[in-house]
Amino acid sequence: MTTSSPAARAAEIERYGVLAEPPRADLMAIAEIAAGLAQTPKSTINLITDTEQHQVATYGFTGGVSPCDDSMCVVALGEPEPIVLADASLDVRFMDNPFVNGVIDEIKFYATHQLTTPNGVVIGTLCVFDNVVRELTDAQEHALVGLADRVVDLLELELRTRELKRSNEQLAAFAGQVSHDLRNPLTAVSMALKTIDDDIEAGPERDDDLAFLIRRAIGGADRMELLIRDLLSFARVGGELRRLPVDFDAVLEDVRTDLATALVGATLVAGDLPTVTGDPVQLRAVLQNLVANAAKFTRPGEPAHIEVAAEDLGDRWRVEVRDCGPGVPADQRERVFLPLARVDESIDGSGIGLTTCRRIVEAHGGRIGLSEAPGGGTCAWFELPA
Repeated sequence: MTTSSPAARAAEIERYGVLAEPPRADLMAIAEIAAGLAQTPKSTINLITDTEQHQVATYGFTGGVSPCDDSMCVVALGEPEPIVLADASLDVRFMDNPFVNGVIDEIKFYATHQLTTPNGVVIGTLCVFDNVVRELTDAQEHALVGLADRVVDLLELELRTRELKRSNEQLAAFAGQVSHDLRNPLTAVSMALKTIDDDIEAGPERDDDLAFLIRRAIGGADRMELLIRDLLSFARVGGELRRLPVDFDAVLEDVRTDLATALVGATLVAGDLPTVTGDPVQLRAVLQNLVANAAKFTRPGEPAHIEVAAEDLGDRWRVEVRDCGPGVPADQRERVFLPLARVDESIDGSGIGLTTCRRIVEAHGGRIGLSEAPGGGTCAWFELPA
């Protein structure tokens, strides 16, 4: 069910926040396409509040703001179908309108299509018009109906993008505060436990049971520190990306250095890797996370063997990190990208790493996934625009 009440229109338009902005390029493009489809010299996207008509995007003339009393499209808001008139001056609804009778303009051909939001509120119109009498074909009419729907899609997309950005900013701020509040007492606990452990080691009578419990507590504190750090990283992903050349050969060398301890006993071989455009810090986090996973997930008694390779797919690069570990079951390869999802609880980790990798890769316009590597291990891959 749709509504065109002035109060509902004003509230919906306020949500979109488009009236306070300069003309948007995407809406201007829609207006131009509409004129091209109808073969008219002019078109406009109107948003109509409780008092005014705002021509937020136009083609063929400069838009403006006019009182609802002068608007032709106000009439269309409550109609069940689009209004298409070969000559508006012959229609009793419009013959005395200032846009028709020569006071403002002398519109003849007039076609207007409602803009209906997902909430069922008609907030305005997509309108094409001419100063000569003309007709629309059925194909043109159908195309304009679809184009009106795309106007609302663009408004919704911009709204969701703003809401997501605001949500991410709030999440990052919250995570930063929680991280600070948790890490300080956790650091104190960890230091106290390690001091007790040192005292036990240096004491004349070692209590093995107590030492075991203390070290278990230290391990728990260390894992909690890792979890807090990963959650903070996860929350901060999604901010504005820096767009710089990223040389993955150089990135991999940095990863080797950072993971020197984790890679003890492991073999890491790599082919030529590409240079892409993206955020160096975030893309490094992706590669480091995948290599670290490959080093952790090994078969009992076997050292890690990791291969990093790349393939040019024309419009994108595919980078693969392959291991010889136990692999990830096919029915789990999508689930592991969910927050806190883990396949092997016996391996240290927070379950945040792959989720963060997906957010980073998708923010760069790419995609990421897991498949089976030769020999039954895991192939973690991601693709980025070339």
